[in-house]
Amino acid sequence: MTHPLVSQTMIDTYQAEGVVLIKGLFADHVDQLRDGVAANMAEPGPYASENKKQGESGRFFDDYCNWTRIPQFREVIETSPVAEVAADLMKSQSVQVFHDHVLVKEPGTSMATPWHQDGPYYFVEGQQTVSFWSPLDPVKQATLRCVAGSHRWEKEVLPTRWVSEEGFFPDEGQYIPAPDPDAEGMKVVEFEMEPGDAVAFNYRTLHGARGNQSDSRRRAFSLRLVGDDARYVERPGRTSPPFPGHDMTPGQRLREDWFPILLQR
Repeated sequence: MTHPLVSQTMIDTYQAEGVVLIKGLFADHVDQLRDGVAANMAEPGPYASENKKQGESGRFFDDYCNWTRIPQFREVIETSPVAEVAADLMKSQSVQVFHDHVLVKEPGTSMATPWHQDGPYYFVEGQQTVSFWSPLDPVKQATLRCVAGSHRWEKEVLPTRWVSEEGFFPDEGQYIPAPDPDAEGMKVVEFEMEPGDAVAFNYRTLHGARGNQSDSRRRAFSLRLVGDDARYVERPGRTSPPFPGHDMTPGQRLREDWFPILLQR
C-alpha cells in the first residue's frame, strides 16, 4: 500500500523522470517550518552562507545540517508523512535521514540558484535517493526547476561553488560542465506551488531556480533522504556537507547514529 499522497503514476514518473510534485506533503507543518527557518536565520549554523555575488541585489541565505538542533525541523521530519512518501517514490524498504537545507531569497533577490546536481557534492551513491524542496510561501517565478531524465545521464555535472563558480573538485574527465537547459531545449519541469507542497527529485536530477523578483519572501525547506542502496563513496575532495570525523569507509551504509532510520518496512 502506498501513502494516500502518492499514486502509482507518480512513482512511475519519479522513476522515469527523476522529479514529481507532491501536493500538500508538509501542509500540516507550514507554521512549524516557518518558525524553524526563523530560528535558523536568527542563529545560523557553521555552514550558513549569504551567497553574496558582485553585481547581484537582494539577500540569498542558505544553511544546512541543523535538524538535530532546531526542534521544529526534527518534529516535522519525525511526524510528517515524508518518510512513507520517500519510501514509495524510491521503491525502498528503508528510509534514512541525510540532511536538511534552508534556502531563503528575500524580495528583489536577483541571484539565480545555478543549474547543478546535488549528488556530486555528497559522499553518497545510489539510485534510491530523494530530496524534497518545499516552499513556505506561494511561488510562481522563484520555484524549483528540474530537468526531466537528467538523473539517468551517464556522467554527472561538475559541482561548483555558487558564488565563485569554481569547481569543487579537479575534473579528470569524470564530470561534464553544467548545461544551459533552456538554450539546449531540454525538458524543464517546474510547478506553481503553495506552502507545504513539495517537489521530490533524485540527487542526480539537474535543477536550479531563478532569482526572486517578487515583492514577497521565498522561504524553502529541503529534506534529503536515502534508501536501501545508498552507500558511502569517496570524492576527489571535500564534500558538501562535509560531516567531519564520520569514519565511514567506501561501500558502507550511512552510519545510523548520525543518519537515523526514519522508516523500515
